[in-house]
Amino acid sequence: MSATNGVRQQRAEHAARTRAKAEERREQASGVTGWVADRAGEWSLELEEQSGWMERQKYLWNPLMDYWFRMEIEGWEHLPDPPALLIGIHSGAPFVWDAWTVGIQWWRRFGADRPLHGTAHDALMAAPLVGAYFRKMGVLPAAPDSIAGALAAGRDVALWPGGEVDSLRPWVQRDKAILAGRKGFVRMAIQAGVPIVPIATVGGPDSMPVLLKGRRLAKALRLDQVARLKMLPVSIQAPWGLSPAMLPEIPLPTKIRTAFQAPVEVDRDPARAKDDDYVTEVYDRVQGSIQRGMDALARRRAFPLFG
Repeated sequence: MSATNGVRQQRAEHAARTRAKAEERREQASGVTGWVADRAGEWSLELEEQSGWMERQKYLWNPLMDYWFRMEIEGWEHLPDPPALLIGIHSGAPFVWDAWTVGIQWWRRFGADRPLHGTAHDALMAAPLVGAYFRKMGVLPAAPDSIAGALAAGRDVALWPGGEVDSLRPWVQRDKAILAGRKGFVRMAIQAGVPIVPIATVGGPDSMPVLLKGRRLAKALRLDQVARLKMLPVSIQAPWGLSPAMLPEIPLPTKIRTAFQAPVEVDRDPARAKDDDYVTEVYDRVQGSIQRGMDALARRRAFPLFG
């Protein structure tokens, strides 16, 4: 068996194992948590209708990216052959503009020739209208089974490990790479035998500046048990003014700069996924790459705000 075929078989076997484990966990969940898990677990890699759907999205997204966000994106030359696991940071939940714009720019460059699957929190994937829209855009739940399945199918996957800790980070930390210590993506890359591509981006936090984390409020409302949310931040957002950061917002006109960094290669021996020291080493390399990229992009700001 060739090395390439061996890696493909490794991906397929890993995808099958993670799918079985995920289905078992979802069957054991109950109540609201079970409902969210069941809804979020409905995912597919079928893209038959995506081309037409994505083409229609350009009337919204192209003006938004080119004129409202004035987006600059670079580093395409760093992308390895698919599949790859792209790791980035994002901000401005519940609609993380700096993450969505990466996916749309990717479609503008590659179209259906090289699809990219973004990922989203279970709570968003379970929401009736939002979840349906996400699925049409090729978004997958940020879960091991969906990510492993996409990588096994030869698809690129973009993941934001920091989750709500990252997307709802205070504005004073807007240029800090936050992966929240979540190292599962490193183990996924090792087990699937794929490289990791760090994504650096700045500007997104200006679209909805977060003032307070709201950890006590989230705990009081038991959001951690219901939707895996440990924060309910307070932000400045249009049209609500000072309000909870989970409301739909009109983004403020920030300038988003994004750059793909050089890929971080990982050991393809699945046993290395259990080596905590090695996993931490790769995690630090990825986070460090993102931070260096963010520092370089932040130096280009013409204005302290929105620039």
